[in-house]
Amino acid sequence: MAIKATPTPGKLLITPTDHTLIMIDFQSQMSFATKSIDATILRNNAALVAQAAAGFKVSTILTTVAVKTFSGPMYKEITDAFPGQALLDRTSMNTWEDAAVIAEVNRIGKSRLVLSGLWTSVCIVGPALSALDQGFEVFVITDACGDISTEAHERAVTRMVQAGARPMTALQYILELQRDWARTETYALTTGIAEKVGGAYGLGITYAKTMFGAHEG
Repeated sequence: MAIKATPTPGKLLITPTDHTLIMIDFQSQMSFATKSIDATILRNNAALVAQAAAGFKVSTILTTVAVKTFSGPMYKEITDAFPGQALLDRTSMNTWEDAAVIAEVNRIGKSRLVLSGLWTSVCIVGPALSALDQGFEVFVITDACGDISTEAHERAVTRMVQAGARPMTALQYILELQRDWARTETYALTTGIAEKVGGAYGLGITYAKTMFGAHEG
């Protein structure tokens, strides 16, 4: 029997309402030793993810480790996107072993998780493998993660993918949330975030709008 195509999105694509974003340990002490990605790019990508999640009203958990005694504050680019939201501070390197974080995961009640943070091989691998083991579906925003070396980051991503996690990028995240330029209610939000922190793509948007009054769709 022939397969028939239909103009409908696949179930493996994410939507603003079908997942919980967990942003983990974007803190100074963790950042100092991160070498797999430039700190400026990392902060930019973290801002892109945070602003996208806040703008699309994605259920989001922000968690830190030893914020007052060792690791320092979470990036302002993230906390500014979620004013007033509590940061769940932990002692465990593996976020999934923290009772307060798990209580929030269960309160939100979504079985699809998107992870980003520092370091990939510890603070992302831990919850990713633990959540997968308990039947959750896991995505990892790999360019909004970093590690002490490229080797450490890449081996961590490989390990998670082998276990069933799905890698994606920060720009892919926001564009997948938008997914159709006919969705006019979030058009300005998406292009506005991209213009500010979308790198070369954002420059292209600024150029097209300024020079030609152009817009997607």
